Formats: sequence, C-alpha cells, structure tokens
Amino acid sequence: MQKTPPAANPDAYVAALDGWRRDLVEQLRADVLAAAKLDEKIKWGHLVYFSNGPVLLIRAEAQRVLFGFWRGKRLLEIEPRLKPGGKFELATLDLREGMTIATAVVRRLTREAVALNRSVGDPTGKRAAEAVR
Repeated sequence: MQKTPPAANPDAYVAALDGWRRDLVEQLRADVLAAAKLDEKIKWGHLVYFSNGPVLLIRAEAQRVLFGFWRGKRLLEIEPRLKPGGKFELATLDLREGMTIATAVVRRLTREAVALNRSVGDPTGKRAAEAVR
C-alpha cells in the first residue's frame, strides 16, 4: 500500500475529506477550537491539538473518525463511549457514519483535557515545546 503524504496544514487536511467524514471533522474542529486556546497541527498524519503537550486528536479514516484524548481515561464520566487503549492515558471515540456527539460534550471534553494538561503536565512526559515538533 502506498502512503499518502500528510496534509500541509489543518485546512488542507479537512479539504481532502468528503461526505460525512468532512462534515464530522469540520464540526469537531470548530467545537474544539471554540472550547479552548489550542495549537492545531498536523502530526502523525492527522489533526493534533496541543496545550502543554498533546491534548487531543481528530483522525479521519476510510470508515470512521477517531476523536481521542491523551488523558481520555480520566474523561470517561463525561463521555462513556471513549475506549481506553494505547500509550499514556489515551482513550478514543470511534465515530462512524450517522453517529454524532453533542457540541456541549465536545467542548466540555476539550476544556477538561486542557485543564488536566495544565494541572498534571504534558501527558507524554516531555516539555510542551518538544511535543509540538
């Protein structure tokens, strides 16, 4: 399988999507950016948001959109559909065509995740400046 080069920037990432995935990513992105002051980057081939280290990700795949949080295991009371897995305290929400997540929930998750990074520190154990590279 040939790898696709990563998008040049977040706008290009969204522009390359179509249909329900584009609609969902646009909604998630708008809600996340309205909830907190975050640095939005293309990292690891998808959208990653930083505040004192990585906070959350939005990754569009062929059949799903992943909405994940580095400290997601601590956010299960806000969104019980988050599934723990991977490194750190990562938990992701697997969104398929026709599924939704309320704006209020996205914003609350984002605010809480930013607050956790502020109080606990960078979830990767690295300085925030290193995590953005």
